[in-house]
Parts: sequence; C-alpha cells; structure tokens
Amino acid sequence: MTRDTDQELRRGWTTGACATAATKAALMRLWGGVFPAEVGIVLPKGETPVFPLALAEAGDGWVRVGITKDAGDDPDVTHGALIVVTVSTSDGGVVFRAGPGVGTVTKAGLPIGVGEPAINPVPRQMMTDVVAAVAKDYAVTPDVVIEISVPGGEALAQKTWNPRLGIVGGLSILGTTGVVRPFSCAAWIASIHRGVDVARADGLTHVAGCTGATSERVVQGLYDLPDHAMLDMGDFAGGMLKYLAKHPVPWVTIGGGIGKITKLAQGAVDLHSARSQVDFAALAKMAGRPEVAQANTALEAYTMAGPPLADAVARQALNAISARFGGMRFDIVVIDRAGVVIARAGA
Repeated sequence: MTRDTDQELRRGWTTGACATAATKAALMRLWGGVFPAEVGIVLPKGETPVFPLALAEAGDGWVRVGITKDAGDDPDVTHGALIVVTVSTSDGGVVFRAGPGVGTVTKAGLPIGVGEPAINPVPRQMMTDVVAAVAKDYAVTPDVVIEISVPGGEALAQKTWNPRLGIVGGLSILGTTGVVRPFSCAAWIASIHRGVDVARADGLTHVAGCTGATSERVVQGLYDLPDHAMLDMGDFAGGMLKYLAKHPVPWVTIGGGIGKITKLAQGAVDLHSARSQVDFAALAKMAGRPEVAQANTALEAYTMAGPPLADAVARQALNAISARFGGMRFDIVVIDRAGVVIARAGA
C-alpha cells in the first residue's frame, strides 16, 4: 500500500490562532469573571479548534492567558512556545502592543507599519472579531488593550527571517488561515516575498537569492550587500523570481552550487531534489564531453569536464532566467563546496 504522507502528518495552529484563543479566554475572565477550562475559536476557513489554557492569571484590571503552540508535525521553530496574551481596558477601540518576545517593525515594506508590533493583519482581524463577539455576549464596550508576549521569543526569532526583515525584539504573530500545514512551502515563499518588499521599500537596487549558507556568504561578500538585500531563496527560485517579475528590483544575483544552478540552467525553478533532477545527457551535450552522461551528480560532471562546464552552466542559467523573467538585470555566481567561485555570468 502506498504511504499517503499528507494524510498521516498532523497539522497544527499558527501563533495568530493561539493568540486569538488566548484573547478570547482572557476576555471571558475580564468581563465574565470566570476562566474557561478550554476555549474554541473559528478560523478564517471555518475550522473550529479548541485550545486548553496553559496559563491563567488575573489582577486588578488585567487578565493574562497563555496557550502552548502546537505546530503539529511541522518543524516549526515556535512549536511548543507559550503564546501569552494580557488584556486590559483601553481608552477606545482595540489596541495591540508587543510584549517581551514579540518583535517591532523597523523597516518599511511589511504589511504592518514601522513602529508597530509585529502582529500581522489576519491575526489582528481575528482578535478584533473575537473582541467584538465577546463584548456583545457580555454587553460591554469593546475597548481593549491586547498585549502579546512569547517567553524566549527574542532568542527564537534569531532562527527566523525577522532580523533580516527589520523586525527587532522577537517573533512575529503570523497566520493567514490559522492552520500550520506540515512541511508547507507557503511560509518560506511568503518570507521571500516580504524580503523583496522590504528591499524595495528601502530603495535597494541590487538583491541576491542563494541556494544555501555558503553561497549566500560568498555572494554577499562579493558585492558587499547589506543583510536585507539577501533573499532567503533556498530551493524556491521560482517563488522568488515570479514575485520579482511583478515587483522588480533593477539587479538580481543568483548564487549556488553547480547542481542547483544546473537545474536552473535546464529550466527548473523548484530546485529541491525531490522535485527536479539534472538531465545528464543534456549536460554532456553542453560540455561536449560524452562521458558526462554517465555522471551521478553535477559535481562529478564538473570534475570530469572542468571549468568550461561551469562556465557553460552559468551562461545557460543566465539565458534561461533572463528569457523567462525579463525586465531586470541578472547575474549568476556558481560556487563550490569550499566557497570558491568557479563560474560567473552576467556580472
């Protein structure tokens, strides 16, 4: 029987969903006087998860509730983090604040303005809707301060793209659906898009996408690019290039090892080993070396054919992306495992 991985993997809930549930439970205590044992919410697509309370505290004019984030089977950096919401009465309307472990936006280009807590628009709307609904239940005015904190969030944020995007002091409260789908590419691609937005808002004219840490280090040093010019492309060249085609930056560098760049040269834009493969027969023709067709990896092909093959791969990759994603200047940097540049095209 074929193993259906998608059905077996357990989904989880976003930080935004956890914050919304914590907000609801805290308001029930603030306005109704009693903590619920657990709290259910309705997500944007109609799912109705129920969350147990991991923390429940109250004082004079405030209530604090914590929900432990369960990311399901996704390797989410915030899995197991405590998402804490403290509610109190505001001077009017719903006011969001960043507590310890939640970041603040410092660069333009994100969907939240500079100086605002890094709480994304959909979670804000979910919490605002919960405030309105619970206020109606208790016949009170929906004037609330919602402060979100994540113990240890500042350290966790160093494992995310937040520092590069100009979000300082902690994590973002995220989620467009409230659901974490295991091993989804959506979150990574969304971060690439936000990186483009920040670069454009800052007026950068040159950005770079690289396939890994070594190529990123080399390319950044080669061009002396600031951190926020470095887009976390990884295997998602298509996710980056398609967005750049609609939101262009004048100059785009792509860097990577010979294997990934060969896939790009052969027309692939998803460079993951499970979703694209090197065509060694085509590579042999490119190199003019028939024995390359017997290679097991692009690196082995390079050892057979030498620098002329790397040069040909770089040129063909440049031609492929320039033809498909025109309107910008592109260049290609091919790097070996030691971090040495073995070919360039378009520079």
